[in-house]
Amino acid sequence: MKRTGKKTATDRNFVVALSRGLDVLRAFQPSDGLLGNQEIAARTNLPKPTVSRLTYTLTKLGYLTPVPRFEKYQLAPAAMALGYAALSNLGVRHLSEPFREEVMRATGGAVAIGGRDRHSMIYFGQSRGSETVGVQLDVGSRVPIATSAMGRAYFWALAEEDRAELSRVLREHYGSRWPKMRDGLERSGETVAKYGFAISVGDWHDDIGAAGVALKLNDGTGPYAFNCGAPAFRFTEERLINDIGPRLLAMVRNIEAALGGLMPHSKKEVSKKLKSGGKVARVAEGFR
Repeated sequence: MKRTGKKTATDRNFVVALSRGLDVLRAFQPSDGLLGNQEIAARTNLPKPTVSRLTYTLTKLGYLTPVPRFEKYQLAPAAMALGYAALSNLGVRHLSEPFREEVMRATGGAVAIGGRDRHSMIYFGQSRGSETVGVQLDVGSRVPIATSAMGRAYFWALAEEDRAELSRVLREHYGSRWPKMRDGLERSGETVAKYGFAISVGDWHDDIGAAGVALKLNDGTGPYAFNCGAPAFRFTEERLINDIGPRLLAMVRNIEAALGGLMPHSKKEVSKKLKSGGKVARVAEGFR
């Protein structure tokens, strides 16, 4: 996690202390049990004395719970309340659930929706069945923007100015690894332009294949993005392009229609298009 950028830190309206306190809370990941000041300092790039003061303050405010036996901390209910409040206000999470469940059953893949958190996408809704044991992700999990199908779909849904700013953030975060990741992002842009969805086969995780589609809303929020993933031996590049991607694209367009109060495409129409011999360009065209 990077420190606050110089430009942001010199903004008179920007409260650096608050930013650092939130960085401490962000340091806790779903797979973490307890974190000590040294671990938090390493993840935030903040000096350990600063982290000690911040964890003390966050403990007093009820956002962290100290575990004296291990000299570490865990997120407290007050911090979780913020997350649950955010989730409850994301109407798209609830509305998309039956759509996600349908695609999950049809493909055997895990279907998730996420939004950006700095240089990652964070899941805030997921549908996963017994066939997706190879995809161990859940609400709160993060996937990288640069190499995941969800992240790539999100990246190319941004306006040009916002995309340039995100590229700068990613370049600073990844350093010498960025050129290779940038090349992958650029290739994914060609896929999005051609088919309407992004794919990732072994780019983020060697054993995972996934397709991603962005969701654009008219209320100024987002964009968000969906993915559908499974072990790569099941979701090959060919299947992602000819089957999974078009299904996910149809799903997202129907969600957009539902959110806009329009009549979504019928399941019969979607099924007919998906059986048209893998002519993806026409499928994508039909759901714009």
